[in-house]
Amino acid sequence: MSTTRIGSFNVENMFERPKVMGRNATKHAAPTLAAHARFNELIAAETYTPEVKEELKEHLTTLELLRSDRSKYAILRRIRGRFLARHRTGETSVVASGRESWVGWVELTTEPISELATRHTAQVMRDVGADVLGVVEAESRELLHMFSASMLKHVGWTPYEEVHLIDGNDERGINVGLLTREEHQVITIRTHVYARDSSGTIFSRDCAEYHVRTPTGPEVVVLVNHLKSKGYGAPGDPIGARRRFRQAVRIARIVNRLRDEGHEYIAVVGDLNDTADSEALRPLFQRTGLRDISEHENFDWDHRLGTYRGVNEKGKIDYVLLTPELFAKATGGGVFRKGVWRGPRTKNRWDVYETMTNEVHAASDHAAIYADIDWSA
Repeated sequence: MSTTRIGSFNVENMFERPKVMGRNATKHAAPTLAAHARFNELIAAETYTPEVKEELKEHLTTLELLRSDRSKYAILRRIRGRFLARHRTGETSVVASGRESWVGWVELTTEPISELATRHTAQVMRDVGADVLGVVEAESRELLHMFSASMLKHVGWTPYEEVHLIDGNDERGINVGLLTREEHQVITIRTHVYARDSSGTIFSRDCAEYHVRTPTGPEVVVLVNHLKSKGYGAPGDPIGARRRFRQAVRIARIVNRLRDEGHEYIAVVGDLNDTADSEALRPLFQRTGLRDISEHENFDWDHRLGTYRGVNEKGKIDYVLLTPELFAKATGGGVFRKGVWRGPRTKNRWDVYETMTNEVHAASDHAAIYADIDWSA
């Protein structure tokens, strides 16, 4: 076998996802997710100053946890020590003095994914047919393995031979992983969850590094990413953009380190949550020589110029980026959007699965993207 298809697919969780990220909670998503992220960041402080305590209460109010440990979208987990005092007067105060005085956190409540949505996710994987597939927003290695072993058989395809996933930095259980088949063997794995810079932890999830031996001999290094999301912070996304910039800087450094070590064939894949012309992703493109497979003359866009929902250019946030040496061996690629919901008013409509009759049946809000590599080229 002298060819390899390298793909990326944001599966948006395969069996369960946070209820607030469901399609019926749109107006609650941004404030709830922002409050959840900020609360769990603040509670790591060594000392809770009066200002920190007030901000913690503000986020608990948003999460509807000020008077109860459980709300529609979130749960306050308290394992040891006392965090809050809920008074009969209706007032609530933070009594913990800092991280050492209690053990707990806020987690988001989850709900099952539609059985049809799970099946459509499997159909996307089957129809894309990637030999090496970067997976974004998978819950765990166990569930990813279960999905491959059972659901791919259910849709008439063979399971992936290797399933890899390392838990990342996101408490919501949205991790990145890698699936390989057809004798593509992972020979080295390196995690970057502990990567730090002067501002703290760099990656929201991980920049998972997989060294894959292909059947014909060449080794390709695949870096699977899910960069900081947009939409859950301040207007204009300044905090998210700064985080993505830091992440892009570190990915570029990793790519250049790999090239210095003699690795020619490197692919950066995943959901980068921004457009290629953004300031946030500038280091990734300007410091590495990486090329987007969508630049290839034989790339098939499948009706739209984006990968997220029905958005066009501004929705191009999923990538397969290749070093020049790997891009030279690419014969083409494409976007596969048959599992993405298409509303009745959508212009320039793409094909969807016949059984996808409702938005909740969608495999994902993201289309899959892939590159075809011919090692004999």
